[in-house]
Amino acid sequence: MRFAIITHVTHKFHDDQYFAYGPYVREMNVWGEFVDTIEIVGPSANQIPDPIDLAYQNPNVLLSEIPAVDLLGSRSIVRALLSFPIIAFRIFRAMAKADHIHLRCPGNIGLIGCLVQILFPSKPKTAKYAGNWDPESPQPWSYRLQKWILGNTFLTRNMKVLVYGEWPGSSKNIVPFFTATYRESDKEKLSPRTFENGIRFLFAGSLASGKRPMYAVRLIENLKNSGYDVSLDFFGEGKLRDELERYISDKHLSEFIILKGNRPEQEIRKAYKQSHFLILPSKSEGWPKVVAEAMFWSAVPLCTPISCVSWMLGKGERGALLSLDPENDQQILKKLIDDRLRFEKMALSAREWSQQYTLDLFRIEIKKLLQDVR
Repeated sequence: MRFAIITHVTHKFHDDQYFAYGPYVREMNVWGEFVDTIEIVGPSANQIPDPIDLAYQNPNVLLSEIPAVDLLGSRSIVRALLSFPIIAFRIFRAMAKADHIHLRCPGNIGLIGCLVQILFPSKPKTAKYAGNWDPESPQPWSYRLQKWILGNTFLTRNMKVLVYGEWPGSSKNIVPFFTATYRESDKEKLSPRTFENGIRFLFAGSLASGKRPMYAVRLIENLKNSGYDVSLDFFGEGKLRDELERYISDKHLSEFIILKGNRPEQEIRKAYKQSHFLILPSKSEGWPKVVAEAMFWSAVPLCTPISCVSWMLGKGERGALLSLDPENDQQILKKLIDDRLRFEKMALSAREWSQQYTLDLFRIEIKKLLQDVR
């Protein structure tokens, strides 16, 4: 089977292998187990892979390079319009050759892929919508357009659209789905966390405005000022790193708030195991992998109630839902820290829920999908 992936993810060629963002590649490697050849249509960069990047495991991987585009400003829009013909042509060419078409959405490349796939109504297709499928959530027009095309069974035929959560009014081709990071064999017996040596918080994700990393900093800063022995480690990079560094330096917080950057998966896994809480005060998410990963290792998540996050957290039974009101969130955290039994119960519930969704189950479901749409 020739499998075409249409994606906005940037790829890097190194040591005769293609590398890309680790969580994405880990997922695509499962799909790659059941296909003969993978053709990726996506951007590339002449760079050494980051520690967070992973390589494709399928031995037959091809890259049809396209320009990276965005719509952030008039110049970017002009560049995107000028690049549209070559992007559309290379997507069309890959789809024409493919036995199965796979779109990665939302994104600007995903939007073009949504349009081009209309020309291939009889080809088996899947789309992974990794963003928030909630029809009531405010989203960019390009995201709303992608959702409309994907959910329109006249324009989009012979496709299963994988989304996070169950949403009323969805068309018959919309399939509630999940993602995973760990295998059954990764499960370990973990001892309950104690607070005797301090309370450890973790932030894992891009240092971007959409993730609200500064809110996490101020939450921990205020807890420290209230007399709690807390620390916060950031894993990830992004545009807000300089701003965070300045704030941490100006406020003399560097002894208990540390920016660690992008780190290998094993180091992040160790951090999950040692942390009491994960903080993710995001503006938007699909299925936030870092939340499920932290829960897998008994770290209690503190998250905003967006997309399917409330369902993941059992509406507050498996983690705390942040209101983004600093005083209210401080009280939620203090009560949770001060009630040891409640914390332990929440951590256990989080682990039991997350450990249902392993790569082993994910592999079974992906295999079914590829068989169902043949």
